Amino acid sequence: MFSAPQRVLVLAPHTDDGELGAGGTIARLVEHGATVHYAAFSIAEESVPAGLPRDILASEVLEATAELGLSAEHVSTFRYAVRRFPEFRQDLLEEILKLRRSVDPQLVLAPASTDLHQDHRVICEEAMRAFKNRALLGYELIWNNVHFHGHMSIRLERRHVERKQKALARYRSQAGRAYVSAEFVEGHARTRGVQCGFDYAECFEVMRWVAD
Repeated sequence: MFSAPQRVLVLAPHTDDGELGAGGTIARLVEHGATVHYAAFSIAEESVPAGLPRDILASEVLEATAELGLSAEHVSTFRYAVRRFPEFRQDLLEEILKLRRSVDPQLVLAPASTDLHQDHRVICEEAMRAFKNRALLGYELIWNNVHFHGHMSIRLERRHVERKQKALARYRSQAGRAYVSAEFVEGHARTRGVQCGFDYAECFEVMRWVAD
């Protein structure tokens, strides 16, 4: 699998979602020569802690994705209001279609179909509409999933987990949230690894798999 996709697109409803759900896999894909593009549809200005610049996540996402090996030119951010994506569904689809044309990805990573967050569900559903002929995997954000269909496990090495931890540490505005802690990241990767006989892994829902 990792020798095949040379163009990968990560769809993140909000900055940090892509790293949280697939940071280790992104690091591994880059290591194997893939060009990874990352699009975050909200910089969550409404949710930034008091006393910090409203647009701080726009710079933090560049720092975080750089830790995973992404070039700044391959990172796009938008300013859709957090928790209001259902109101802008068609606009978001148009943004995704533009990314499909410009990136022409062979593999797309998006939130899983079982994600309960309204913004995440919109991005997942519109990705499924936009990428009918591309491989599409749903990443896991464990606190938003009561049920998760983990059809595919991707093996990670310790170095991939460490890069994910370093990426999430760049989100200084999110410090204190349990799911960005280094301990949680390692523990979850170990759990997913044990389930499939590896030291570490990330798990994905196969929403569509297209073999050429």
